Amino acid sequence: MIYLSQTQLQQIHDHAESTYPEECCGLLLGTLTKNTKMVLEVREAENNWTPSNRINNLDNISTANKQKLSKKNRFSIAPDVLLQVQKDCRERQINIIGIYHSHPNSPAIPSAFDREIAWLEYSYIIASLTNGKTTDVKSWQLQENRQFQVEKIAILA
Repeated sequence: MIYLSQTQLQQIHDHAESTYPEECCGLLLGTLTKNTKMVLEVREAENNWTPSNRINNLDNISTANKQKLSKKNRFSIAPDVLLQVQKDCRERQINIIGIYHSHPNSPAIPSAFDREIAWLEYSYIIASLTNGKTTDVKSWQLQENRQFQVEKIAILA
């Protein structure tokens, strides 16, 4: 289960809507105990996705498919941003406990790409948008078998 406040959830909604029709992305900072994650901060990040920083072998992808890959259906957080946030977390004695991103005009269900880049233990919150408005938010956790399982979101008062 992942706990976050209504304000933090609204921050994810607002970020997703402000970047529409592109995907937004960011980090979830907080604490982790056995099966509970407590979000203390939602840290927005710039989506710096480009085909060259996310696809190992572009030669195997058709030109038509390369043109379909964009920030409208992919996201990436720059490595230097991740390193800085990890440093900040160490100093504050908290952790990166997850990543959030949006799916413009798509359901809040992890894609094959999401599975490919996911890490165990992290929560993956996905905000689904239709016509620029958030319509659904779900959290997922990657299992050892590389499949996602729905993770319950609890909103703190």
